[in-house]
Amino acid sequence: MKTTTQLTGAHQRTFDRIFQHPISHNLEWRDVHALLGEMGKLTKEHNGSFKVTRNGQILLLHPTSKKDVTEMGELMSLRHFLERSESAAPRTNEKVIHWLLVIDHHEARIFQTEIDGPIPRRILPYHPENHFRHAHESIATSRGQEKPDPNTFFEPVSKVLQTGGQILVFGTGTGTSSESEQFTAWLKHHHPESARKIIGSLTVDEHHLTDGELLAKAREFYAAALAPEVGVP
Repeated sequence: MKTTTQLTGAHQRTFDRIFQHPISHNLEWRDVHALLGEMGKLTKEHNGSFKVTRNGQILLLHPTSKKDVTEMGELMSLRHFLERSESAAPRTNEKVIHWLLVIDHHEARIFQTEIDGPIPRRILPYHPENHFRHAHESIATSRGQEKPDPNTFFEPVSKVLQTGGQILVFGTGTGTSSESEQFTAWLKHHHPESARKIIGSLTVDEHHLTDGELLAKAREFYAAALAPEVGVP
């Protein structure tokens, strides 16, 4: 594992492009992956995401078909990760909360994975007295049905998760049919600090899994994601 002062050649050039002002428009993902593998531990997850671990810090990069880093949010995530992982994280006795968010367009369930047999906090995407808000003039109807105003659904969910800890998101579907992807994109825009706490996002068949089975999957993920690195100086 190298520090920024030990970089040379192509890795140094890639590092400089990440922090370049104005923003570089020729920063390729393959060069970023090579740099992250040089500076930390880079592994590819079964869902196509890349997990980077360095000095106790974790960065999850979602799959992309793009050749270059084009999104400002992606670039800022890279910068923040490299900055906060430059030195080893101090040891602390404070217990880190590991959240599990299970979300679809019907409801959000929020668990603390450290608690056995918890009753999840449920947040509905509408006011029970008037069901889904009418949103015919917005992109909220993109799935061919009325969809809640994100501020009445996503905002309450984000407030629970802002209390600290790390976040794992379970959802169904992909793209516009996936409430988990919609929430993650919304969170990156409105609460980027909270979005950086998301360490994983998995597609599950939540309707055929009990709360206990969902928690078991989450604990398995956290155990693998947070396991100490072996053979990395």
